[in-house]
Amino acid sequence: MATLNPVQFIQQVRAEVAKVVWPTRREVLLTTVMVFIMAALTATFFALVDLLIRFGLEGVLGMFG
Repeated sequence: MATLNPVQFIQQVRAEVAKVVWPTRREVLLTTVMVFIMAALTATFFALVDLLIRFGLEGVLGMFG
């Protein structure tokens, strides 16, 4: 790999950063809200699955004990 002097490196870094398309405030807000909604739905789903497994195991173990 070719070595660059620090000035060339900084110029290339600035050129690459200029290519970045930053999200708008609205996009960030919507994405954040969607993450929280999906996290809540996932937590609810796993809580319900946990309850079903617990009641199922209690029922099975209750028949033997």
